[in-house]
Amino acid sequence: MKVVVLCGGLGTRLRDETEFRPKPMIEVGGRPLLWHIMKIYAHYGFNEFVLALGYRGEVIRQYFLNYEAMTRDVTVRLGRTPHLTLHGGGVEPWTVTLVDTGAAALTGARVKRVERHVDGELFMLTYGDGVADIDVGALLTFHRSHGRIGTVTGVRPPSRFGELVSSGTRVVEFSEKPSVSNGFINGGFFVFHRAFFDYLAADDACVLEHDPLERLAKDGQLEMYPHEGYWQCMDTPRDLQHLTDAWRRARPPWKVWADGD
Repeated sequence: MKVVVLCGGLGTRLRDETEFRPKPMIEVGGRPLLWHIMKIYAHYGFNEFVLALGYRGEVIRQYFLNYEAMTRDVTVRLGRTPHLTLHGGGVEPWTVTLVDTGAAALTGARVKRVERHVDGELFMLTYGDGVADIDVGALLTFHRSHGRIGTVTGVRPPSRFGELVSSGTRVVEFSEKPSVSNGFINGGFFVFHRAFFDYLAADDACVLEHDPLERLAKDGQLEMYPHEGYWQCMDTPRDLQHLTDAWRRARPPWKVWADGD
């Protein structure tokens, strides 16, 4: 089963970080956030990825074209007969298809333009800027159980402001980033039957979250998988700092894989 990752956005709210690289390539703990997302899926056995590239897609291309040389010990023989020897193993067994979906395309158009690379009945889809401790295997089981075209993961995001619980003027509880408890939002981590491609258009202006998903819901073909665990997107410098701080913990909250996997 293919995992499609949307990697083409401009990341305007992280302009200092995205001037020379796309948002999924911003590093957390020395690795691009895209790598973290792929590790989540790979932990559950999903190792075939289709990356929908756009803004500065060449950075992602170069990353994967040079991945083994940049992550393993290397001996380089120079001169008239140059040769490269890679040492050691442990490289992720991923198959990565890199698709230029256009610099100006919006999310729905990007998904439509990778259709030819999705050859199974079902496929997964997520954004290139969010992580979670989601059980992807359980998500797939849920999708198969209801038989509809689409499943979207619903999450309760952290608030961007600290919450004060008070009794009169006395603060009885302080929470820096409490979870929003009054409803779910789209957390990405979708599963779709390939019939969903019929809801999409290749036109640049097609937005996944507008007409396609709205029509899918209206047709009664969209279910929500509720995820009550950790979820964090990377939209702002504060989000990036939160992810960086979280990765430094003894057990980063979205690190479902073991070292060496």
